[in-house]
Amino acid sequence: MTHEQTKHQERYRWVLMILTVIVTFLVGVQLLSSWNQPKAQSQLNLYQSDLLLQASEWQPVVEDADQGKPLPNPLLENDPVAAALKTYRQVRASVQADLERLEQADPPEQAAIATQARRQFKADLDLRLGLLLTQADQTEAALTTWSQVAEASSTPQAATASVLRGLWDAPPQLLPNAQQLLQSQFTGWFKDQSLERLYTLAQRQDDLTTLQIERQVVASNALVRVATINGLTLAGNGAGVIILLVWIVRAWRQRRPTVSSDPHPLATFQSPPDRLSGEAEAADSPSIDESAAYLAHTDLAQSVLWPAETIWQVMVLWFIAFFAISLAIPLLIYGLGIQPETLGARPQAYIAFINYAVLVIVGLSILIWSLKGFLSAPFKWFRLRWRGNWVVWGMSGYFAALPLVIIIALLNQKILGDQGGGNPLLELIIQSHDPVTASLLFVMVAGLAPFFEEILFRGFFLTSLTRYLPLWGAISLSGVVFAIAHLNLADILPLTVLGCVLGFIYSRSRNLLASMLLHSLWNSGSFLSLLILGSSSG
Repeated sequence: MTHEQTKHQERYRWVLMILTVIVTFLVGVQLLSSWNQPKAQSQLNLYQSDLLLQASEWQPVVEDADQGKPLPNPLLENDPVAAALKTYRQVRASVQADLERLEQADPPEQAAIATQARRQFKADLDLRLGLLLTQADQTEAALTTWSQVAEASSTPQAATASVLRGLWDAPPQLLPNAQQLLQSQFTGWFKDQSLERLYTLAQRQDDLTTLQIERQVVASNALVRVATINGLTLAGNGAGVIILLVWIVRAWRQRRPTVSSDPHPLATFQSPPDRLSGEAEAADSPSIDESAAYLAHTDLAQSVLWPAETIWQVMVLWFIAFFAISLAIPLLIYGLGIQPETLGARPQAYIAFINYAVLVIVGLSILIWSLKGFLSAPFKWFRLRWRGNWVVWGMSGYFAALPLVIIIALLNQKILGDQGGGNPLLELIIQSHDPVTASLLFVMVAGLAPFFEEILFRGFFLTSLTRYLPLWGAISLSGVVFAIAHLNLADILPLTVLGCVLGFIYSRSRNLLASMLLHSLWNSGSFLSLLILGSSSG
């Protein structure tokens, strides 16, 4: 290497180091700011409570002799109102803590918008808490809660609080526009409870009968949704535990001096993978023996033709592009005089889709540009093969990941409580009640995201790391970076586990289609659950 080349290499590394510092700072700021945001799981818990409350209203048709005998429902809590009260109080306490932190911000103007949003959310929670308290025979506590909301400001929540206080006061008072306020402020179970009280006091028997019929229809649908969520969760976790046990037993058996010649059914799928080098073929089967791990590591490592600086370059440039695009598109939208937060679910879905599509195009361009000096056709290097057992690998990996991620998520809840932020798409998916919005978001989370993220984090990053790290180290580091890239403290532990499972499935199948399928199944399952929960808010 000439002196000029050496100087060029030093300048190149200095640029990478400066960009790395910038990326580290931006990632750190995002993670720290996510700590001051409520965890998305808290909002999901509220939706789940609302769904259970709706389902609890269902009353089966029984014989006259059995009238008045409550029938237990194994799908629901013994006391859904008490369970919902507990959940709402926990979330309210978290919101109150957020408000206290925001009000102490220096300068406070920087947190003004966030503070206002949290105050409105707190008022919404108090309105619902009051209705739950009335059903728990704590009417005085409900009246006190509504009085505090009514006296706090002149917002729609304050007007609604006055209506509710009048409905449950002694003597009751019916305020003008009561029905319109209740219907605009509440959904689901809360709307039904408040309207039932209004119609009863106003002696509107026809409206009350219609409401009761509609409640039974909605409650029946809610019960089906609860059964669907519980059934899928139970079946998925059961299958996952079985697959994990099969893998563990197979690994133990293959460590023994004598091994049975009769392989497990999950290990009988054999197909020779395409090779980029001439090393011996390894069995393309769902086993976790040491020889398969060694061959997988050798196969991956020998295909990497570039130095560590190229790995560094790709990942740093991708993070830079991610932050630049995430900033540029909102600035462009604001420059056009559009306030995204005031838009409905569909326009926000279009914006999110465009943002991610641009990120995918830029990310793939970075990969092509970085690898073209080492490969004549960069994307032929990525292991995408339609032949083989990638469907078996992807599906078995999905079920195996379910119990692992759930256990880690529960541990994470104990550590972080209700803090740590969450994916902003969760709320948007829950609000996607029209088919166009739901379809657009589904294509993004179940199609684009698995395709691009698996190419970047498993196809390139994990594979490249195998040249410098043992296979378990490459899988672990790629899993951690994959989790950090989502920029939420609450997601780091669960997504690290998911990223490691994705890396394990890719390294053993040696086919990106397997990890893409796993990733797509994971996102699709989450998407379906969110749609089911969101239907309770309609």
